[in-house]
Amino acid sequence: MTTVTQHDISAEIKRIEDDYHRAGLEETQPRLDYPPYRSSLLRHPTKVLHHADPEAVELGAPCFGERDVDPLESDLTIAHGGTPIGERMVVTGRITDGHGRPVRRQLVEIWQANAGGRYTHKRDQHPAPLDPNFTGAGRCLTDDDGTYRFTTIKPGPYPWRNHHNAWRPAHIHFSLFGTDFTQRMITQMYFPGDPLFAFDPIYQSITDQKARDRLVAAYDHDLTTHEWATGYRWDIVLTGGRETPMES
Repeated sequence: MTTVTQHDISAEIKRIEDDYHRAGLEETQPRLDYPPYRSSLLRHPTKVLHHADPEAVELGAPCFGERDVDPLESDLTIAHGGTPIGERMVVTGRITDGHGRPVRRQLVEIWQANAGGRYTHKRDQHPAPLDPNFTGAGRCLTDDDGTYRFTTIKPGPYPWRNHHNAWRPAHIHFSLFGTDFTQRMITQMYFPGDPLFAFDPIYQSITDQKARDRLVAAYDHDLTTHEWATGYRWDIVLTGGRETPMES
């Protein structure tokens, strides 16, 4: 059996990027079929997509008002009896269309690993401790300016089984809903300066560096709270030339 090393993965990533640059191609969304990210070969659609025709009740849903989403759901650090372990932080930003117009009353959901890099999920058997005071899921609605805001714990990196010595950079999953359930969009937010970027096929499946950069939040010292929480700012653009990369 041939062992795939981290060097092999990095070399394959660089080869694919070089091929696209030489061809003058620019890909701002993740590649559906990206050999270094092995499960992309199995998970993406292989047939022509069908137009969704939801039932009448679906056409007006999800329709979330102020009474449907409690403001406390955006604070992932207060859902249990004690304080979660790790770096408390605030993550905020604006959701806009390609013309910079705010997307108001957008349902935003997040989920993430805890500070040790483990999800509260039965399939996650990574030998890192679970945090009894951190579930890792929250949601909120954007305001009139298209702004969302979460208080949470900075997630840790974790191993995955894509290749030998594979580790995911620390990240938070974001889900955004449009006017019905067929319009759900999912993406990931990363943290600046992560040394695992160069070795992560999921991050590298976006071959355009400028598009990759749009997935990385910026540390914001003005947002940081004295002796309480660090602050990160990350804007999401849904359409246009500066569209945030999304998972298909």
